[in-house]
Amino acid sequence: MYAVISSGGKQYKVSEGEVLRVEKIPGEIGNPVTFDRVLLFSDGENISIGQPVLDNVAVRGHIVEQGKAKKILVFKYKRRKGYRRKQGHRQTFTAIKIESIGA
Repeated sequence: MYAVISSGGKQYKVSEGEVLRVEKIPGEIGNPVTFDRVLLFSDGENISIGQPVLDNVAVRGHIVEQGKAKKILVFKYKRRKGYRRKQGHRQTFTAIKIESIGA
């Protein structure tokens, strides 16, 4: 059983028991989270595709971590011009453990 959900402008394929890292969602560790924007749902035999979303299916889970990802470097450079710009960025994320998928 799996589903495809939309969160933070991205799409994720999720199944029960999986830990998913999405864009930061406000909330404390242990708080329940429900994803209503389910684009596709499969129970193993049948596949339901939303147009654009399924109304009767939701994905439920709880927050297990709030944090920042590893630092990435943004380096701009133009050859022979003496132009260099170095900048770092750490994206915030929320880790969610998926508990159930269904109606």
